Amino acid sequence: MKQIASTILSLIFLLISCKNNTTENTTDTYKIPLYVWAQLPQHTITDKELLNQFQKLKNKGVDGVMYAAGHDPLTYKRVGKIIKQVGMEFHAWIPTMVQNNNPKLQPEWYAVNGKGESAFDKPAYVPHYQFLCPNKDEVYHFLENLYRNIADINEVDGIHLDYIRFPDVILAKGLWNKYDLVMDKEYPQFDYCYCDKCVHDFKSVSGIDIKTVEDPSKVEEWKQFRYDLITKIVNRLADVVHDKNKVINAAVFPGPNSIAKKLVRQEWNKWNLDAFYPMNYNDFYIEGTEWIGQLTKEEVNAVSTKKPIYSGLFICPKPENKTNEADPENHGLLPSELEAAINESMRNGATGICLFTPDRMTSAHWQVLEKAITTDYTKK
Repeated sequence: MKQIASTILSLIFLLISCKNNTTENTTDTYKIPLYVWAQLPQHTITDKELLNQFQKLKNKGVDGVMYAAGHDPLTYKRVGKIIKQVGMEFHAWIPTMVQNNNPKLQPEWYAVNGKGESAFDKPAYVPHYQFLCPNKDEVYHFLENLYRNIADINEVDGIHLDYIRFPDVILAKGLWNKYDLVMDKEYPQFDYCYCDKCVHDFKSVSGIDIKTVEDPSKVEEWKQFRYDLITKIVNRLADVVHDKNKVINAAVFPGPNSIAKKLVRQEWNKWNLDAFYPMNYNDFYIEGTEWIGQLTKEEVNAVSTKKPIYSGLFICPKPENKTNEADPENHGLLPSELEAAINESMRNGATGICLFTPDRMTSAHWQVLEKAITTDYTKK
């Protein structure tokens, strides 16, 4: 009888021990999903060097890479093979509406502002702001072929859209000084698209000739028309990529209601994508890390928690010089702010984090990140 009792007690202790070990292992293996936007000089770097770079990212906890290599399928195949070799996801990061001079693109395919100027030869703000018009069938077919060819590559897990929008009709406030602007309202030189087709199509559905309206920014139907143009082309491209059994996601402006719709005409909660990567770059909006939490909450609610939200965080490349740096694009999160930014994102419902970019991360950033991504902030 004593032997039977002893055996039962041993089994109980063994079960308790196994349960405790399972709990400990679960805790030890918790990690926040981590992605990065990255671009390496792939034409001047060997496969061995690329492998070393990506292995370092994997070792630091990175799960997937949004990788920019233009339109070249061979480069995506080469780089994708190496990224897959180290065990990370590989998403081809390819701009959508912004396209530089390309013999396949006609000048009349580019967007036109409220002053009648084409983004082809008079782009807003900076030379690379050569935005295409999303209302042109020719534009859709160009993009359809581009993304289909890249999605055909075995090594590619997904397509990552960027610049899938109109030009900023209003810049983020942190950029006003850089361009010597006060953007207290919508100005015609930054307001797109007023090409003949957009004007004609809008009049057909609304009865309004937008060119005769004194202040187009007051016409809600005109705003919605342009939200819908972007939504339509995104969803058509999503069908193309999904037909290849690949995922499709996008870098988007924060919100969408508070910022993305107002600044760049993105009503992205209506897009048929598999995930969203909102660029929650607080310094661009002259805000602290609490703002990241507020926007993440809005973003998660906007998709009714049905789609993953990966909070995009902008990293300061030279923390010691941030206060002396005039250009906000050289600002970003200090190492001392990174943990708070991740905390705010995760507590407010983000699925994970995406860093812009690993090249901007200092050793101090990585040290903070190592601890932060293994902390379950939702239980705090």
